[in-house]
Amino acid sequence: MNQPAQRRILLGITGGIAAYKAVELTRLLVRDDVSVRVVMTAAASRFITPLTLHAVSGQPVHDDLWGPDEHGAMAHIDLSRSADAIVVAPASADFLAKLAHGSADDLLSTLCLARTCPLIVAPAMNRQMWEHPATQRNMRTLRDDGVIVFGPDSGVQACGETGMGRMSEPEALCDQIVGWFQPKLLEGVTVVVTAGPTFERVDAVRGLTNQSSGRMGYAVARAARDAGARVILVSGPTAVPPPAGVQVVPVLSAQDMLKAVEKAMPECQMFIAVAAVADYTPLSPQEQKMKKDARILTLELAPTADILANVANRADPPFCVGFAAESENLEEYAEAKRRRKNLPLLAANLAQDAFGADDNELILFDDAGRHPLPRASKLVQARRLIEHAARLYRQQA
Repeated sequence: MNQPAQRRILLGITGGIAAYKAVELTRLLVRDDVSVRVVMTAAASRFITPLTLHAVSGQPVHDDLWGPDEHGAMAHIDLSRSADAIVVAPASADFLAKLAHGSADDLLSTLCLARTCPLIVAPAMNRQMWEHPATQRNMRTLRDDGVIVFGPDSGVQACGETGMGRMSEPEALCDQIVGWFQPKLLEGVTVVVTAGPTFERVDAVRGLTNQSSGRMGYAVARAARDAGARVILVSGPTAVPPPAGVQVVPVLSAQDMLKAVEKAMPECQMFIAVAAVADYTPLSPQEQKMKKDARILTLELAPTADILANVANRADPPFCVGFAAESENLEEYAEAKRRRKNLPLLAANLAQDAFGADDNELILFDDAGRHPLPRASKLVQARRLIEHAARLYRQQA
């Protein structure tokens, strides 16, 4: 996969207490190799200083409609022409109203009106302001005009109230902004992803599980979302926050996961089975906690259903992608699993690398052979996997 060119974001900051989040958002975008130039309204400067954003972004901050930029051009023209996207975060109710009605009385609103690049807004305001009919009318107008809206979220607000209108957290916004630039290889496709471990109950407090963190499955869900897919993430218990914009179906046991996957099948065109599903479950789980004593305890275990095989063997199966984590003979066992389950694509890695690490190596197996992916972060590997899967899917369509 070719290394993409550095993206250039023009980050607009409007007046509101959520302006403090723009500092962290800037830092995260720069960390992800995004060039960030900041434009602030006069009200934004009441909450945070231009000097702070200059230090974090490494570039001059702009706030004057009437001043020339460093090249002598008009700032509202030059800045908008050199950006791949304009992101306004936070976007106050007042600023959203300006955008909806084409008003341009300061640098930020003027460059939004004069732009030739996409516009993304992250609303932030009190819940009553968000719910007001005027704001909702303005949001409908902006969406109809092609403006991309990330958030807002529901939560505790600076005024002490709780409700919708809170600006999305910087980590989630950065994730969505960076993901928005990815090629839309799965536009219009519904992808079901399983992730995480399952938990097979032994008694009221104990169960059988494994070391899967869910990170790889969540990375695949994010990469599929970024590729334009509608994503249904069927997840066992994990501590990983789910990607924004993904439908999450939480499950516990292998049987729960099977039921959730089967329910999603009528909408599914691609199924990616990343979850580390338990192979066995206790035959007779106890309703109450078993008391410890000196006896040797014997558990009877029954095999669980093979979720991936069930999906792949449907009369009209979706495009299926499997995962294999092996402790030995990786390539032999992985290819045998792919052929046994009749899968067009399977990703394999060593179990020693699979659980808990932030990066790993993968080998993709398909009808054309093996395709090694060098060690990289799980998100990078997920993007590579989705690119490969999308290509095969389009060939079969």
